[in-house]
Formats: sequence, structure tokens, C-alpha cells
Amino acid sequence: MLKKTITLVLLLIAGNVFCQKPAYIIYNSNGKKVSYKKMIKELVKKDIVLFGELHNNPISHWLQYETTSDLNKKRELVLGAEMLEADNQLVLNEYLKDSITYKELDSLARLWPNYKTDYAPLVDYAKNNQIPFVATNIPRRYANMVFKNGFGALDSLSVKEKEWIAPLPIPFDSELATYKNILVMMGEHGSPNLVKAQATKDATMAHFIQNNYEENHLFIHFNGAYHSDNYEGILWYLQRERTDLKYGTITTVSQDDINKLLKENKNTADFIICVDSNMTNTY
Repeated sequence: MLKKTITLVLLLIAGNVFCQKPAYIIYNSNGKKVSYKKMIKELVKKDIVLFGELHNNPISHWLQYETTSDLNKKRELVLGAEMLEADNQLVLNEYLKDSITYKELDSLARLWPNYKTDYAPLVDYAKNNQIPFVATNIPRRYANMVFKNGFGALDSLSVKEKEWIAPLPIPFDSELATYKNILVMMGEHGSPNLVKAQATKDATMAHFIQNNYEENHLFIHFNGAYHSDNYEGILWYLQRERTDLKYGTITTVSQDDINKLLKENKNTADFIICVDSNMTNTY
């Protein structure tokens, strides 16, 4: 009787496990399903990892935290993020050193509206584990200058202000698929300067990643997926300067059916986190 009971319990447990509806599945670039463990095993070999997120996707944010925590067990890390602008680095450093409170950080830095729920856990993880965290993005006001008046607008910045952007002149290839697609997606609202503004962000993030990369460390950078999808954007700028480093990319996509990766989502990154489109958003 006891043996039958144990068998029944085990069958129920197994049935419960295997009947779970997954919220996400990880694929490699070719569209083959891979385990989270396999992804970590590959990422740990890299020098720089670009983790592309959907800004309002909770699976992206959760896996960013889990990936960071697990890689930190195997490698010394440096972290960085699009969501913090370069001219806020000193304030961010004060917070990381526990010299100012979260409330003071919130008042002094231009934090994103979803910072507290989606990015504070990563910054606090860095703080609690004494990991450098780099504010990599161009100050938004300078990207807006490019959007309005092109790259030439940046020439008017002071020497101090130019410390917060990629070195001028910024290389730019308008034929990159990523930039051409922006014009297609934006339709009549798109413009060459809109693409150039995107490029200033990509170039600046790459610049600060490279400036803060440390030998024998793994730099994990968190950014919107479009800034690193298709091995372009930030990665294009990184590879222009350092071909000797090993790069890894992750992206996040949303599908109605996550059991097979759609053709258009293949080859967008080394690892593709495919999330059920019914997933609740963080905002």
C-alpha cells in the first residue's frame, strides 16, 4: 500500500512539473531550444555581454538579475546600463559607496520611471557585492540636439560636456540594417537625424563600456534590445575598437506561441529569450 501511495505521489508531482505552461523559452541564434544553464556556461567565457531587454518585460528584468547573480559566482564583474546617463556617474558612485540614500539618488539623477521596480535590484546588487556599475548612456539632452540638428550640433558642446559622449566625430553607417529599419518602422515620423540620434546613443554606450572594461573581468551591459539586436548597434561600435575581445549577446522577444521561434527572431542574438505575449508588463 505504501509503495503504491509513493508511486502515485511521484506521478502527480511529475505530471504537475511537466504540465506547467512555460512563461519563456531560451533559444540559440539558430532557433534551437537551450537551457538557462547552457546559456550561463557560454556567457561565462565572454569578456563583454550585451543583455537586450524589452523595457517593460518582467522576464527580461528577472533574468538580468539571475544571470548577473550566477555569473558573479564564476567571474569578477563590471556592470553598466543604458538606463543611467554618463553625467550621473558621480552621483551613482556616491550611492554605490553608501554616501547618499536612494531618495537622494532619485532626486539628483534622472532615473527612469520604472527604475525602482526594474533597475534598482541590479544597482543594489552591485552595491551589496562591491561591483562597479557604469552609467553608459549619452545625456538625453545631447541626443535631442542630434535629433534636431544632426551630428554637427555636438561640436558646440564644451570640453567638459564632451566627456559625457563618444569622441567626435562619431562614426556612422546609415546602411546598417538596424538604422534602416528605424526609418521603416517610424514611417513619416522617421528622419536621418532620428537615426543619427540612435547612433550617438550606441556609440556612447560602447565608448563607456570600453573605457570601463577591466581585463579578466566580465562586463555585463543592460540595454534595450534594439541597441544590440542583429549584432549591430552597440556591438558594431565595440568591434570597431576591440576585435580581440569575446562578445556575447542576449535579446528578448515576445510571441503568441513560444514553442517555436519565429523566423524573424532568429539570428538576432546569441541567445534569444522568447516570452509569452500574454506576459504582464511592468508598466
